[in-house]
Order: sequence, then C-alpha cells, then structure tokens
Amino acid sequence: MLDQILDLVKQQGQQIVVQNPEVPDNENNAVMMEAANTITGGFQNMLSGGGLQNIISMFTGGGQGQNNNSLLSNPVVSMMIGHLAGNLVKKMNLNPAVANGIANNIIPGVLNNLVSKTRSNDPADDGFDLNDLIASLTGGNAAQDNRQTNGFDFQGLIGQLGADTNGDGKVDLSDIVNVVTRQAQNQQQGQGQSGGLTDLIKGFFR
Repeated sequence: MLDQILDLVKQQGQQIVVQNPEVPDNENNAVMMEAANTITGGFQNMLSGGGLQNIISMFTGGGQGQNNNSLLSNPVVSMMIGHLAGNLVKKMNLNPAVANGIANNIIPGVLNNLVSKTRSNDPADDGFDLNDLIASLTGGNAAQDNRQTNGFDFQGLIGQLGADTNGDGKVDLSDIVNVVTRQAQNQQQGQGQSGGLTDLIKGFFR
C-alpha cells in the first residue's frame, strides 16, 4: 500500500513539482520525497498517537454524510500541509509562497486520490486497501491479527458510511484503537533504528 501512496505522490508531483519553473530540476525528487515522508509520517503519527478513528473518519467521510471535500478542511490534512511547506523552505530554501503552493496542492491531491481509490469498486484500484495501509504502518500486524482486533475489517467500514464506529457492544473499537496505537509506536521505534519508511521512500524516488 505504501508503494501506491508513493506512486500517487509521483503522479501529482509531475505537474505540481516537476513542471514547476520555481522548483530547480535537481530538487524535484527531494521535494516529492518530502511530500511522501509528510503523508506517510503523518498517518503513522496519527496511529501512534491514538488517532485511528481520525484515519477511519477520513476514509469513510466521517460516517455522517460528509463527502471527500471535507478532507480539505480536515485539521490533520492542514497539519501535513503546514509541515511540508515549512520543510520545503527550511531544507530546500524554496520561496515560502512557492512552498505553500506546492504543499496546498500536492497533499490534498494525493489524499483525495488515495481516499477515492480506496473507496472505489473498480478492479483497477484493488491495490488500495485500508487494511493494508494500517498494516503497513503498524508492522503488518494490527489490521490483520484476528485475535487482537476481533477480525475487524477497516476496509469494510468504507461501504458502511452510516455505521456506528464508537463501540456499541458489537465492536469494541477502543480495544482496537489501543492495539493499533501500540503496534504503530513499536513500528516507529523500529524504524528509528533501521531507516524503515525513509529508506523505502528514498529508493522509490531514485
């Protein structure tokens, strides 16, 4: 699933970054790597901070009749945009207006595509799966271990926009959140020692 996210960054970055005369050609890959790091790192930070429900809400439209346009006003998305813009200025010395323009286009663009493809029934989008995303950010276990999550199907929530995901006795979501949070924290600690997501992203944009 991470490969799919990186591919979306590359697709969005073609026009927003590569064809942007304000971005030096030798910085194109670095800018897209930073965007990919911001998105994957943002998701992982959400999970490790107990924000599983925020991710589920993002992919289900909140379950309250919201649509994908609400993604643009999501505070997590705003944080990703601000983080990326700041790093583009600090690390690559881009003009702040240019950095803000890139961040405000590439982050929502990638996330809107990610949500749309994950919710799609098109066979061409089979690689986009919320279970796989959560598993890839938690060491491959939390979204797939039936003993820990009671067989909870995160992807299945996408087809149940009106479902009660607050824990009503049928699904103890708080326990699932705790499991995913712990797995994400362990995964982050392991990546700090091995390179993890950063090495994967570097390899993708070489």
